[in-house]
Amino acid sequence: ILLLDKPIGFSSNQALQKIKWLLKAAKAGHTGTLDPLATGLLPLCFGEATKFAHYLTDADKTYVATIKLGITTTTGDAEGEVLARSAVNVSRADFENTCQLFLGEISQTPPMYSALKHEGKALYEYARAGVEIERKARLVTIRGIALDSFLADVAVITVSCSKGTYIRSLAYDFGKAMNSGSHLTVLRRTKIGDYNVENAMDVTLFEESIEAK
Repeated sequence: ILLLDKPIGFSSNQALQKIKWLLKAAKAGHTGTLDPLATGLLPLCFGEATKFAHYLTDADKTYVATIKLGITTTTGDAEGEVLARSAVNVSRADFENTCQLFLGEISQTPPMYSALKHEGKALYEYARAGVEIERKARLVTIRGIALDSFLADVAVITVSCSKGTYIRSLAYDFGKAMNSGSHLTVLRRTKIGDYNVENAMDVTLFEESIEAK
């Protein structure tokens, strides 16, 4: 298992294929999708370790997310087009109180711009074609939310959650609960199970270490 600190701009599969090529590995897989916009911990499994990848996929995860209030977008993050703008009249206390509403088991609808499959195609493929697919809400568990900083219309939170949680959906739901609208601007995964991003390797550093050998 290689702990990778995925850079921004790479899909999880692109990062996997890059490392797989560098290692000349025949069998490899990643343990949970990170959007190209997101950075952070992405464990990659090689050889026999791929048999145990599902244990990491099913593990709890921790993210640090930056949420911009007052603006909603088509994708729920900074890559989408602006759908609406609204005035923000939210205090730090208001935001902290809203965080409490989302603790525990909650119902969450997966976003259209996601890798979730429908009839063999990722939802984002339908979304790009302008087709809306009905998605069933599902239960996820938010184990903890800490408000790291709050300034005017930007909040930074640390979220610990179960598998299957979409932080973009959580960011959208925050804005809806506060009647302000919101979207995700930065996302970093810091932990999966017992693995921490502090122990992960950057793609460039890994490539340089391979070349050095």
